[in-house]
Amino acid sequence: QVQLVESGGGLVEAGGSLRLSCAASGRTFSSYNMGWFRQAPGKEREFVAAITRSGGWTYYADSVTGRFTISRDNARNTVNLQMNSLKPEDTAVYYCAADPSPPFLRRTRTSEYDYWGQGTQVTVSS
Repeated sequence: QVQLVESGGGLVEAGGSLRLSCAASGRTFSSYNMGWFRQAPGKEREFVAAITRSGGWTYYADSVTGRFTISRDNARNTVNLQMNSLKPEDTAVYYCAADPSPPFLRRTRTSEYDYWGQGTQVTVSS
């Protein structure tokens, strides 16, 4: 089992940047693929980015490709989301999530992740 705590959200102007972090507790962090999702008011939670256990494979939603970068540090039990060129439509609560499945599967559904953080708010003003 793993506990996840996100941080780094805030208010930023369009075109700006934010870096989200997710700290994981437990000794088995490197056993989990990690993902970032977001949920805007009145919308379903959607996939943003994911990274496999070793960090060797990353993939992104089309809407953030080229602007967001996911990374992880297994020695520090953290996963990060660098968000550049932010747009008002990026406004949402951002969640990190952990998935214990084999690392060669592309996992973009909320049901495929077993553990979730409490979320951090990102607001992008126009």
